Amino acid sequence: MSFPIAAANAILGELSEAAVALPRSMTAATRQAEDDRRWNAVIERNSAQDGKFVFAVSTTGVYCRPSCGARRPRREHVTFFSRPDEAEKAGFRACLRCRPKSIGGNPQTDFAKQICRYIEQHLDEPLTLGRLGKVFGQSPFHLQRRFRTALGITPREYADSCRMKLLKRNLQAGDNVTRSMYDAGYGSSSRLYEKTSSQLGMTPDRYRRGALAALIRYACTDSPLGRMLIAATDKGVCAIQFGRSDAELLEGLKHEFPFAVRKPDETGLQQWIEAVLLRMSSEESQAALPLDIRATAFQRRVWTYLQSIPFGKTKSYAEVAKAIGQPTASRAVARACATNPVAVAIPCHRVVRENGNLSGYRWGVARKKALVEMESATAGT
Repeated sequence: MSFPIAAANAILGELSEAAVALPRSMTAATRQAEDDRRWNAVIERNSAQDGKFVFAVSTTGVYCRPSCGARRPRREHVTFFSRPDEAEKAGFRACLRCRPKSIGGNPQTDFAKQICRYIEQHLDEPLTLGRLGKVFGQSPFHLQRRFRTALGITPREYADSCRMKLLKRNLQAGDNVTRSMYDAGYGSSSRLYEKTSSQLGMTPDRYRRGALAALIRYACTDSPLGRMLIAATDKGVCAIQFGRSDAELLEGLKHEFPFAVRKPDETGLQQWIEAVLLRMSSEESQAALPLDIRATAFQRRVWTYLQSIPFGKTKSYAEVAKAIGQPTASRAVARACATNPVAVAIPCHRVVRENGNLSGYRWGVARKKALVEMESATAGT
């Protein structure tokens, strides 16, 4: 499963400023010592100093946080400021790469964000906990614990997700497997095939050709929410979609599996069709369907929890985030719900806003409302 990279930024958010001003009474020697300490922090890209000061570069007119990943300037071109607004008053502008004004509101999530950016920029290199700990001035144990607390996954899992996303993008663009493999940071084909078996659900070459030769059976039928399509591989249900017409549904399936062998099979899928229809209105029909879907580590956690929400009940995005151990990840939970490929089987319609109001649904808010009302009516009888 791909941890959508975009899903991780959504749960971090914009952070407020924090600054530590230097006393005006500092002697020249003390100020020089402080500047030397700050310069060492810049050289080491010490993330622990982010939010405590910024450094400005006269040759570029830009100011940065200490851990900025940009190439280091010469010392004589650098001036230190306690706060971003001081640097801006002096005529410098904020670095677009490290965004120094966003530092200081939440050290835990900001620290995780820095590690994410570093991982994304070094996917073609070995990213051990030892190396990350050295870069960020933390022991490997504490770095992993802080990262996992903020995002719910390890740095390694995040790196794997980034590589997989890049691999899929390259394959979809038509690049050959070897080039896509190395561009995504996989050091060998054996490592690539270890990962892709579970995360792509097929070989990289087959994925590149849009699941060529992979048989996907499908059937369209009426439902309380309009026309419904169910599609399945030999491993389980891979798509449950709603639409206004069969043509619309088939176009959606084609977009998801552009070169697969798509074969109508209403008879073969009848049992699963009946199971999905019963799930919409019967509390006694909530047994798990066999699924063949791909997801990031975060999506998997969200979707697994959604399947535990009782029939006829709802949870807020914030409650789901808290339940999976990510209390600040409400927006990421909403995104995971929006990318759910198997409606009803994974009941993302049971997640609502904090005030109980319905929000966006991949198949339309009207369908979400109908599902919630059907379940509520049945559960109340």
